[in-house]
Amino acid sequence: MRHIISILLENEAGALSRVAGLFSARGYNIETLTVAPTEDNSLSRLTIVTSGSDEVIEQITKQLNKLIDVIKVVDLSEAAHIERELMLIKVRATGKDREEMKRMAEIFRGRIIDVTDSTYVIELTGSGPKLDAFIQAIDAGLILETVRTGVSGIGSGDRILKV
Repeated sequence: MRHIISILLENEAGALSRVAGLFSARGYNIETLTVAPTEDNSLSRLTIVTSGSDEVIEQITKQLNKLIDVIKVVDLSEAAHIERELMLIKVRATGKDREEMKRMAEIFRGRIIDVTDSTYVIELTGSGPKLDAFIQAIDAGLILETVRTGVSGIGSGDRILKV
């Protein structure tokens, strides 16, 4: 089962490495990982998407809580949450494909953020399946480059991750 684990940790050199090392040392896969400072520059928020049984996720959570840099760990998947991903995709946009790419960006509520004579860069945000659907909906031969951030997630309602 897919889990989104959100971690509040000290914003110090090596903290991210220790978290990633915990996963690799135990053979757990990290599907996506995002990290950035919070409103408090001394703290970072790390969001990891991984898969495993409830027992495996509980073991991961316990191990994470033992790390000295880790302040708090929450499995966002346990309750209502919001998750989004950002994708930048560079596509070939010449001739009839130019209008088609513009139309597809509009259908998926994307924005064209860079235009040249032969390419568009389209910015899309949404769930992973939405971004996957966009990729499937356009001709694979038109895709020149794709960059995705991985999942960022936050608890819904009053649920917060704070010290």
